[in-house]
Amino acid sequence: MGNLLYLIAVVLVIMWLIGYVGMHVGGGLIHILLVIAVIAIVLRLIRGAA
Repeated sequence: MGNLLYLIAVVLVIMWLIGYVGMHVGGGLIHILLVIAVIAIVLRLIRGAA
């Protein structure tokens, strides 16, 4: 489960970067995806350290 969460976070960050650099359509959605990715990474770090 942890690896899947980390994979989803990485994919969301990559999608955000592509959207930020390449397209400005749907900017709100892309930033929401970024926030979700950051939350997933933080949860991964917290659960991995515990």
